[in-house]
This record gives sequence, C-alpha cells and structure tokens, in this order.
Amino acid sequence: MRGFKKKCVVVTGGASGIGLAIARRFSEAGAGVALLDADEKALPAVEKAFQRKGRDVLALSCDVSKKEQCASAIQEILDHYGGIDVLVNNAGITQRGAFVDTRVEVFERVMQVNFFGTLYCTKAAIPSLIQRKGMIIVNESVAALTPLLGRTGYSASKHALHGLFASLRTELIHTGVHVMIVCPGFVHTNLQTRALGCDGGITKHPQSSVGTHETPEQVAEAVYRGALREKRLLVLTRVGKISYWIHRFAPTIYERIMIRQLRDELT
Repeated sequence: MRGFKKKCVVVTGGASGIGLAIARRFSEAGAGVALLDADEKALPAVEKAFQRKGRDVLALSCDVSKKEQCASAIQEILDHYGGIDVLVNNAGITQRGAFVDTRVEVFERVMQVNFFGTLYCTKAAIPSLIQRKGMIIVNESVAALTPLLGRTGYSASKHALHGLFASLRTELIHTGVHVMIVCPGFVHTNLQTRALGCDGGITKHPQSSVGTHETPEQVAEAVYRGALREKRLLVLTRVGKISYWIHRFAPTIYERIMIRQLRDELT
C-alpha cells in the first residue's frame, strides 16, 4: 500500500470541483500539492485556504491546452518540490448538443483541453514520475466506457484518454509507475454550467442527467483510497456503476435507457 506523506501531488483543474477536492484529500494525508488551473482569479483564494491550515501548496496558473504553459508549470513544480510523485490529470471541459448542429471547432476545443492538455502534462512530468516510481491518475468519465447522448465531443475525448492511458500503463509496468483510471458518473460541479454549446459559446440549454449527483468530496475520497491500493480502474458513483455494468452486458438495453433519459439534450 502506498503512502503520500511528504510526497508531491500535482492536480490539474485544481481550483474547483473534483480537482480541488482531490487536492484537499491528499493534502490532509500530508502531501505537498501543486494546483494547476486556468482560472487565475480563483487560484489565490484557494492557495490561501490551504496555507491557513498550514498545508504545503503551490498554485500555478496554467491553461493545459497550451503545451508551453504545461511544460513551464511542470518545470516550476520540479524546481519547487524536487520531483513529482503523483500526477492527477483532472482538468477538462464538456459540451452538449446534437452532433449535426455542433461546429467542428467545438470538437477541436474539447479535444485540445481534455486529451491534449492531459497529454502535455503527462509528457512533461513523466521523467520525474519514472525516477520516483510514481503514479498517474486520470479522471476520465463513465463516458469513456459507454455512449452518452448529446456529448459526442466529450465522449470522444474521454474514449481517447482511456485508450492512451490503458496502453501507457503497459509501457510503464517495468518502471514502477502505476496508472489509475477514474470513471465517475454524474457529479455536482461547475463543469456543466460551463458546457460548450453547438456554436462554441456557453450553452443555456439545461443539463439532462440521471439519478442523484454525488459530491466532489465523495469522489475524492474514493480516488484517495484507490490510489493507496493502486487500483487500475475506478468506476464511481451509483449511476456510473449501473451504466458501466448494463452497457457491458446488455449494450442495446443500455442505449435504449440512456436515449430515453437524455433525449432532451437534442432538442
């Protein structure tokens, strides 16, 4: 079982939502946390909140869709902490709307943040992770494992991440680096309030969802416990688990249920 006291844990998208909750949980376990986020306004307050509790924190502005910013931020973390033990790839955006109505630029933007942003940070951190026999945690979604109506761009980015990290795991086994893939269902965060619409602006269309949303703190606790035990795959939240198993064993039935419950996304 791993321990994280005095380890360096990097969390992208760390200023809010699941990322912030994960950072807090690892910080409570004694880790030094580096928070990367594009929200420059939120970072100072978040950093001060950690400092008031006597926690070891470094908050850096970083738009993960920019390769140079990722490389610069990771280098600053390396200079500050001397190395990286855990990289939590959490930053992401979503979109909602019918494929036929959605501009290609929306798909490009979602892929740039969700897929390439994760790729950029991982590439920059991988030498240190290998040196320290560290861990990569990637926050995907149940959409990485199942279809999701009205979110083709989001789903595509998460499927791409799943292929990347499931394959990367096989390349890193001999190095001692562990890869844990996290796939939650619906979680109450501000991600959906920032969802891109078909034209690339923030959508005003209300979100369709299934079941009760769980909290970022619930996800963070499960992620932390999974990291301690070096889990390979965590499918989280009640809806996420039900969706995963129904789709795995009865994909046609899953599709019918999902279409019925989320069909308002296309109106």
